[in-house]
Amino acid sequence: MNWVGVRAIYQFELARTWRTLFQSIASPVLSTALYFVVFGSAIGSRMPPIDGVPYGAFIVPGLILLAVLTESVSNASFGIYLPRFTGTIYEILSAPVSALEVLLGYVGAAATKSVILGLIIFATARIFVSFDLVHPWWSLVFLVLISVTFALFGFLLGLWADGFEKLQIVPLMVISPLTFLGGTFYSIDMLPPLWRKVALFNPVVYLVDGFRWAFYDIAAVGPTISLALTLTMLLACVSLVVWAFKTGYRLRT
Repeated sequence: MNWVGVRAIYQFELARTWRTLFQSIASPVLSTALYFVVFGSAIGSRMPPIDGVPYGAFIVPGLILLAVLTESVSNASFGIYLPRFTGTIYEILSAPVSALEVLLGYVGAAATKSVILGLIIFATARIFVSFDLVHPWWSLVFLVLISVTFALFGFLLGLWADGFEKLQIVPLMVISPLTFLGGTFYSIDMLPPLWRKVALFNPVVYLVDGFRWAFYDIAAVGPTISLALTLTMLLACVSLVVWAFKTGYRLRT
């Protein structure tokens, strides 16, 4: 394993975050803080508790994932798309680093940014609402697994996209709507039976539900199912990335 090469790619991608600190960290934190002000304080104070959890605290896991999913995809997709756009991808492909090492560098950096962002939003949430973690280690496990999974998905998006516009299509038109409809602001148990069955086809429902279970020990579908689906999505993304490197999909052309 060429750890020097992995560290070089990893540190380069992290350095880009510090150069664009407002866009990478401050902007999503400020946006999420507005959600806490509007939904947590203004509206949440008039909402009844859900499963015994005050509404302002109930939405915390969903709002963290709303930012983490979007940023994981955006960071990883832009990280691999930019070398393709500028042509420097050929320097990486000709360097003495394997596909695994390239993947560890890019995806590891994107996932690290998302985990840091999630922790910052978690700290920000404590300013607006009071809550305790029932399963702190499981919450960290879910946060890391989800960040890595969607960073891998973003890496695939960066390979697929042939323009900057396409980099924004999936986060804005797919990830955000699925997250809003995935139980961020409500429990799917509150839905009518038909719509609850429809909601179960949304994979983000399981991610939010598992993450919320780690916070408050409440779940609509169960933590085991949530963890299993998260790992399945992770393995699926890994398989697709391996296929992309083996075939040279959008890397050599």
